[in-house]
Amino acid sequence: MTDLDTAKAHLSGHSLCLCKDGAWFTDDGRGISPMLRLIGENRGLRGYAAADIIVGKAAAMLFVKAGIAAVYGEVMSKAGKAYLEAHGIPCAFGTLTENIINRKGDGVCPMEQAVAALDDAEAGCAVLRDKLNSLRNKA
Repeated sequence: MTDLDTAKAHLSGHSLCLCKDGAWFTDDGRGISPMLRLIGENRGLRGYAAADIIVGKAAAMLFVKAGIAAVYGEVMSKAGKAYLEAHGIPCAFGTLTENIINRKGDGVCPMEQAVAALDDAEAGCAVLRDKLNSLRNKA
């Protein structure tokens, strides 16, 4: 069983599962917040496989920044898939979709909008961190 298979097998009931060399851990945070937190904590994630509920371009940029080796998304956007593939990261999905929709269901996810025109994972991470903080301050 590959690390990606293990991550995928342990995703059920969680939002994110990361696996390397058969050892895995999960997170139940919403959206991109678990990956932003792990990156902010300087967790050594290089070489891990990731299974996530939703993978758009925003999540893909964070996976690239963290050095994730392979990604599975239950739902993956075409932009997320293209970004991962452009960075040499193998990916798989349950459902491929045109866009990641916001939580209200009435438009594109604000995180996806924030990084739509960006290509650099480092810049994307900074923009996403700012956007998440802005949304949290409004709540």
